Amino acid sequence: MYSEWRSLHLVIQNDQGNTSVLHSYPENVGREVANAVVRPLGQALITSSIGSESLLKTDKEVKWTMEVVCYGLTLPLDGDTVKYCVDVYTDWIMALVLPKDSIPLPVIKEPNLYVQSILKHLQNLFVPRPDPGSSQIRLCLQVLKAVQKLARESTIMARETWEVLLLFLLQINDTLLAAPTVQGGIAENLAEKLIGVLFEVWLLACTRCFPTPPYWKTAKEMVANWRHHPAVVEQWSKVICALTSRLLRFTYGPSFPPFKIPDEDAGLIPPEMDNECVAQTWFRFLHMLSNPVDLSNPAIISSTPKFQEQFLNVSGMTQELNQYPCLKHLPQIFFRAMRGISCLVDAFLGISRPRSDSAPPTPVNRLSMPQNTAINTTPPHNRRHRAVTVNKATMKTSTATTAHTSKVQHQPSSTSPLSSPNQTSSEPRPLPAPRRPKVNSILNLFGSWLFDAAFVHCKLHNGINRDSSMTAIATQASVEFRRKGSQMSTDTMASNPMFDATDFPDNYEAGRAEACGTLCRIFCSKKTGEEILPAYLSRFYMLLIQGLQIADFVCHPVLASVILNSPPLFCCDLKGIDVVVPYFISALETILPDRELSKFKIYVNPTELRRASINILLSLLPLPHHFGTIKSEVVLEGKFSNDDSSTYDKPVTFLSLKLRLVNILIGALQTETDPNNTQMILGAMLNIVQDSALLEAIGCQMETNGGENNLFKSHSRTNSGISTASGGSTEPTTPDSERPAQALLRDYALNTDTAAGLLIRSIHLVTQRLNSQWRQDMSISLAALELLSGLAKVRGEVLCALASSQRVIIDLFSSVCSYIVYQCSRPAPLHSRDLHSMIVAAFQCLCVWLTEHPDMLDEK
Repeated sequence: MYSEWRSLHLVIQNDQGNTSVLHSYPENVGREVANAVVRPLGQALITSSIGSESLLKTDKEVKWTMEVVCYGLTLPLDGDTVKYCVDVYTDWIMALVLPKDSIPLPVIKEPNLYVQSILKHLQNLFVPRPDPGSSQIRLCLQVLKAVQKLARESTIMARETWEVLLLFLLQINDTLLAAPTVQGGIAENLAEKLIGVLFEVWLLACTRCFPTPPYWKTAKEMVANWRHHPAVVEQWSKVICALTSRLLRFTYGPSFPPFKIPDEDAGLIPPEMDNECVAQTWFRFLHMLSNPVDLSNPAIISSTPKFQEQFLNVSGMTQELNQYPCLKHLPQIFFRAMRGISCLVDAFLGISRPRSDSAPPTPVNRLSMPQNTAINTTPPHNRRHRAVTVNKATMKTSTATTAHTSKVQHQPSSTSPLSSPNQTSSEPRPLPAPRRPKVNSILNLFGSWLFDAAFVHCKLHNGINRDSSMTAIATQASVEFRRKGSQMSTDTMASNPMFDATDFPDNYEAGRAEACGTLCRIFCSKKTGEEILPAYLSRFYMLLIQGLQIADFVCHPVLASVILNSPPLFCCDLKGIDVVVPYFISALETILPDRELSKFKIYVNPTELRRASINILLSLLPLPHHFGTIKSEVVLEGKFSNDDSSTYDKPVTFLSLKLRLVNILIGALQTETDPNNTQMILGAMLNIVQDSALLEAIGCQMETNGGENNLFKSHSRTNSGISTASGGSTEPTTPDSERPAQALLRDYALNTDTAAGLLIRSIHLVTQRLNSQWRQDMSISLAALELLSGLAKVRGEVLCALASSQRVIIDLFSSVCSYIVYQCSRPAPLHSRDLHSMIVAAFQCLCVWLTEHPDMLDEK
């Protein structure tokens, strides 16, 4: 952006404005002169009354005194001299705000000229002392507050003074923040205030006299040297969110959902800043942090000059990088940077929500970071969905309804660090705004960062490596990370003395998961008929395949983030999305039959993860019936799978995936405990039975008419993609809670390859639970009874199968009657309107079955 402009690094480096003539004398001379000259000036400020004049009258006196004060600011902090110097200068610079009698007359007459010199002198105060203590921090804060007031309230500040002020703030920030952080040092204590004042004054300068490109270039280069401080990313996130809120307001109009931020953050943007200035400032501030993905590579962050200076000890030998605690904070800083970008993406999509506080939820991982370093600025993410109640509106016979159900969103039950930003757990997730920008536009802005972050510390295997366009990291330091399971490759770290495996575990997965979830939300916001560049689609599918790994290279935070943010993915008509269907099915086979989800609990609420998985499953269930024997050409042929025995290296038909999907659905019903999730599963179960029966009837009719098309024939388990064989009884002999997920999946697979078998299996599962786990839950009971009523109306070969298996219907009647008896026998205080509704629904279910199957009246 600023390649043709020169940086002001040399100007700052060669500026001697902070040196005094007293630096030419012996140290004791300068100290004595400073003590003698500054003391009466400082005491005069303390004892002065209204109307008392300054001791200095002429321009010559003021300039001579300023030479002494300049030197006094370099003295140790053991006396009052430095304090008096700060008091004098913070008083004098107010000549640009409100002249007072205590300010020398020459300063009042030419305030801009003198304030420029004063600002250069004040740089000496921010040079770290051997033993700073609290006094230096207190004096630095005094200067920063005075500078803040000067920028806010002065109306006569010239452009030259603004430029000196900006350079002063850049210089003091670089002096304190560029070097590796010392625990409890002055930089750690002042970082938040330093960056906050710099960004606020910079925004004011954009309004009063917009900085020229060399100043922007210098700021970008310097900020890149400070990114190992959490406060830098936090304050940047705060400013860019405030600018985005203003930008959206005039770019998309009042009808666009507002990006609500705290009033404190909104106040950073001067009210008088016009729209053109907001747009120009927003884009420049967006890139002021440089590439945020650099935060995932300690070798890049530590390649700055100040780090390199400290890498060399007296003997010239390099010191180990891992001795600097600030680099161990990079995973958390990287996560916060990705979360800040995620906030911006949600704002452009129109799905942002007002945050309940300013602090982002910290991901629950093995990273331990001092909480006092976290500045409360980044909006918290919490994306959730509304509850789905199974009723007659959701129980339709068409597969289209199943697909639509996956779009319906539900109510959250808790907070998750891997969900999306800007929402509290008590609010439903809003749909993207109708006037939102196109996917390509958002990816043009944020795509390079998000895609690079999504592949951080990943290696694509079987000879497929990232090219230079895939990522901007790990090139200048030639350090390659490879994550296996939840650890980086220990052999890579062992060959590089800068890293210790115990110090750098899988911390960067939180930031990577944030980027993956954000990209999923972007692609899920695609409008009907919208075209997305093939380059973006291909990288997104590669991201999904990498993130959905369930073999040795599984990354649980990323897998959870992809699932949580992808419920509507298969409803968006993305070109080529079918290529990732087998990978999603494998992920669902890992999540839904697992009752405990113990490996995911530390990252996300299990109920929310299961709910998102169920939504995805609902959108996948219609595919086998719709596409039938059409082959899903998985052109990737397993190249991105880390499992050498991958089953994805051959094209499979969509119909062959049906049994796996049905087994997942039944497995989910067996293990689900949440009422809302259970109702969604019951609704999907009715849909799949009705669709299977309808299509089998159509297939039979076509065969009867002599058609050669056997598209709708029931398929055998040998084509289902399930390699495990099962035999014996159709019912498990061990309680579900005590049996492993794979064993459950084997048993669920029985009798579900035809519509009749699926119907019988559904009846048995539902009636069994209706008289055990569900009989005291009204919402699930009503949904289960409605499912049973819907199954009574299934026609075709299924009806013939039921007629030959009347024992199933008899068991159903027995179960429903037992349910009625149990409800009627409950204690009188429990007989409420809800209980009576459950009993009425049970009788209605029996009536439907008797109406649809009148032969059952002959049974005793």
